[in-house]
Amino acid sequence: MTAQQITNITAIGAGAMGSTSALSFAMAGYSVCLYDISETSLGNGLKTMQAALETYHQHDLIAASDIPVIMARVRTSTSLEEAAAGADFILESIVENLQAKQELFAKLDKLCPPHTIFGTNTSGISPTRIAESITRKDKFVVTHFWNPAHLIPLVEIVPGKETSTATVDAAYDLIKKIGKKPVRLSRESLGFVGNRIQAAALREALHIVASGIASAEDVDAVVRYSLGRRYAETGPIESMDIGGLDIFKGIFEYLGPDLCNDTGIPELIAKAVAQGRLGAKTGGGIYDWPQEKLEEMKQRRAEELLRHLEKDADAEKTASTHAA
Repeated sequence: MTAQQITNITAIGAGAMGSTSALSFAMAGYSVCLYDISETSLGNGLKTMQAALETYHQHDLIAASDIPVIMARVRTSTSLEEAAAGADFILESIVENLQAKQELFAKLDKLCPPHTIFGTNTSGISPTRIAESITRKDKFVVTHFWNPAHLIPLVEIVPGKETSTATVDAAYDLIKKIGKKPVRLSRESLGFVGNRIQAAALREALHIVASGIASAEDVDAVVRYSLGRRYAETGPIESMDIGGLDIFKGIFEYLGPDLCNDTGIPELIAKAVAQGRLGAKTGGGIYDWPQEKLEEMKQRRAEELLRHLEKDADAEKTASTHAA
């Protein structure tokens, strides 16, 4: 099956990731069936979609009249059999657990039409391992949306060992059609690309704090006001080329041996988790997160991500005008 032949999307899981990634398909004109095990979860998913669309409208990314049209493309179901029937593409966004995903896809393998492509929204689990439970291993692929899925353009396309080139091509083209920025990995790797880079950066950031070089607040400020702004326009490898490979060769000669190369869990994470400080969801992690502070931060982040989406939309309009 090619991307051009895909018309019906089934999204499994109505949580924040499932609902907002499914919304991307509905906004692009696709018929979407949103599945979850309870009506309460589905209702919350629809509310998340509605709120995201209203935010888009507030930033002139869509018209108010578009909202009911987009929402009308989404139907819900608590029946896996109903959700699977007629699905051209499955987008799974359930709990990040290998066994749970394997069990789900084993059921879908029996319920879905033979042509259905299976996509998992895992953030790092091996697609080869998940696909062990199904017969159509050639039609299984990772489509990893980033959170918040309605604001982050990136989607990582990751094949398993038995995924066909046709499936990777179909997934890549489909994600591109809905306006996202897909990146195709040549082969699978733990954490894919984004989470590997994120983990490496976090390891060094936490090492800096634990070593007493700088505070968590100052480490975050360094990234926010330098690397964060630079990488929004030029990626790390582009930035290195622009700066000069001879310069970075020198940097690695003196700095490489001093960088953290621990392979275990960073001490600050282990200590916080042992204390029950799991981050914003428990009111505190490395930082304290009173609800007002958390909501303010989320709003600020959303506004900045929306600003980038507005810039992307303007660039696409300009490109279309020039092409015409």
